[in-house]
Amino acid sequence: MDRDMSFWTADNIKSVIGGIWLARERTPGSITGVCTDSRVARQGDVFVALRGERMDGHSYLRQAAAAGARLLILDRAESVNEKWDFDCGILQVPDTGVALLRLGASYRRTLDTTRVIAVGGSNGKTTTCKLLHAVLSRTLRGSVSPKSFNNAVGVPLTILAAKRSDQYLICEVGTNSPGEITPLADAVSPDIAVITSIGREHLEGLGSLRGVIKEESSLMGALRPGGLAVITAEPPALADTIRPLLAAAGGEKPASIVTFGTSPSADLRVGGIVQGPEGTTFVLNEREPYRMPLLGAHNTLNAAAVIAVARRLGVPITEIEAGLAGASGAEMRLERVTTGGVRFVNDAYNSNPESALAAIDTFREAFGSAAGISRRVLILGDMLELGESAPDLHREVGEAAAGVFDLVVLVGQLVMFAGERLARSLGPDCLVPFPDAGHNNAAHIARLLRPGDAVLLKGSRRMGLERIIGAARESTDRLVEPSPAQSAPSGAGLFDPGAS
Repeated sequence: MDRDMSFWTADNIKSVIGGIWLARERTPGSITGVCTDSRVARQGDVFVALRGERMDGHSYLRQAAAAGARLLILDRAESVNEKWDFDCGILQVPDTGVALLRLGASYRRTLDTTRVIAVGGSNGKTTTCKLLHAVLSRTLRGSVSPKSFNNAVGVPLTILAAKRSDQYLICEVGTNSPGEITPLADAVSPDIAVITSIGREHLEGLGSLRGVIKEESSLMGALRPGGLAVITAEPPALADTIRPLLAAAGGEKPASIVTFGTSPSADLRVGGIVQGPEGTTFVLNEREPYRMPLLGAHNTLNAAAVIAVARRLGVPITEIEAGLAGASGAEMRLERVTTGGVRFVNDAYNSNPESALAAIDTFREAFGSAAGISRRVLILGDMLELGESAPDLHREVGEAAAGVFDLVVLVGQLVMFAGERLARSLGPDCLVPFPDAGHNNAAHIARLLRPGDAVLLKGSRRMGLERIIGAARESTDRLVEPSPAQSAPSGAGLFDPGAS
């Protein structure tokens, strides 16, 4: 049976989240799922009215009810007036976000035959989840976080979408500031927990690399007794931080640790990395060859973590090899797109110093000597949420990019610090600044490109660099290349809101 019907009743949900009835459903029926977006609400859903910076779910209660939602969960009773004419149940709670997380945590406890895998880390979480699903799904039934559902909304929705018959569930767990991982980890209660990497992420909130290690390590505090911790071997301080957490969580049955990386001390040692425009090959522990159609030496480390998890779940090595060989990368993570003769490497989903440096290294190795490339172009956007370290970290990225590219387009304000270093290796016509990647500027940047170019896009999510690919698709005139003075209009634009 895919669903525990005793869990999916209005009265049980009320008990789990601690709500009070504003209205009982007039015609009781089965509950089939949970959603937070009225546009995707279906017959039988529970609709949770969340409040965010841009939207308030309380404004869409009628739309959710009209779509067939059987139960509405809200924290503002005044959102429902006396003219309410739908027969769904209505529960009021103190905080709908807390209620959603409680509901997910409670449902997780019913998944008693499902091996739950949590994936955290500074970089590579979504790609690792995608690779892991590609490998495990060859022999097992299961599900994975859609896209980057890694916060206090996405994590419970991922759990609540799982079936009791699933043999595995992969949950991505992210953070922006101290203390965010712990409640998510408690809800996931993983049997296996993965930390893909440690890097200088969200320093505005986490403060330092030590703060990053402490926050990411908190994922292990919820690992079930006898579980498995799969962690990067670098830095060694990560394992030192994790061991006491595992001892406390496991009691008499502590979890075991498997490390992966290029370090000689790693349990799963990655070496022999060779990459080209079409993918990457590597060797594990000097004897097991693997190949992936993904760019990026760092993705071999993500693959090593996947191999560790798959072995724990009993997946045969032949299926692991086939799963990695047939995997596809995550959207906007070193994603290859060709349009109008221009070969884009779109790594613009997010950015921090480590991921930016890795993207530059990957591009250099894959396209530095590749045939048929006329120019190597970097379109670099701001790395956000780095606090006081931002200027120096952008300079570091600029230093790494020097000598690799024939043309660099800087998008934003912080990247001007990278431009200080790049100016030493590029002429004035080959370093072009733009305040943002809004519609008009994206079109200007697209017109700077020409057939035969290989282009790396790298920047934080709010910079919206992917608009440049859209503009390139729409462009019909690639013969006219504006001068830098013409192509860099003055004035600051507005960034689209979203994850940094």
